[in-house]
Amino acid sequence: MKQALIEFLQDVMTEDRKDLMLNILHQRTRYLTVVLEDIFQTQNASAVLRSCDGFGVQDVHIIENRNTFNINPKVVVGTTKWLNLHRYNEKENNTRDALKHLKKQGYRIVATSPHDNDVNLDDLDLNAGKTALVFGTELTGISEVVKEEADDFLKIPMYGFAESLNISVAAAVTIHHLTHKLRKSDIKWQLPKNESDDLYIDWMKKSIKKSDLLIQEFYERVGEKK
Repeated sequence: MKQALIEFLQDVMTEDRKDLMLNILHQRTRYLTVVLEDIFQTQNASAVLRSCDGFGVQDVHIIENRNTFNINPKVVVGTTKWLNLHRYNEKENNTRDALKHLKKQGYRIVATSPHDNDVNLDDLDLNAGKTALVFGTELTGISEVVKEEADDFLKIPMYGFAESLNISVAAAVTIHHLTHKLRKSDIKWQLPKNESDDLYIDWMKKSIKKSDLLIQEFYERVGEKK
């Protein structure tokens, strides 16, 4: 049924559009995911999302404790509709619940912060398993809860007077480096077919005008055949 729906929707798309989507899907990953804890500057928040899309990271987990995560349309330029955004904002402090949820999904928590036992970006072992990269708030970095829950700590080596990078820059550097490293590895980092198909259908829905009516027509046809 799913494959039939895909073929039905593909018929109303141009070949160029279909090929573009399929090529991008082929580069998407959930082996790496990004976690943003209490980011409050819209430009930073939006720049990280744009980097995730640009480097193929499909899921972004957004923790809202004191600060609401707002998106700047001029920065993301539409990229957010191609990502899956997961928000955690039901409690006063949502960090522990978010990280425990990710651990249940098989992710190890890698906090991006200088720490006594940290590893350099280039030395992070991606073979150790699926990785959730946690970036903290602009002013104070990751919280104590993240420090308690983290499996590893990661730092970007610095060689100048600046001790750290702006969060949006740090995220872009980290995501680019690790996705590049992942694609050169033997790790099975691409989306499994069922997830890829689901995402493809979702993207087609967002790309095709009046897609809801087309999908309704598809199911009516299937019902007639039955």
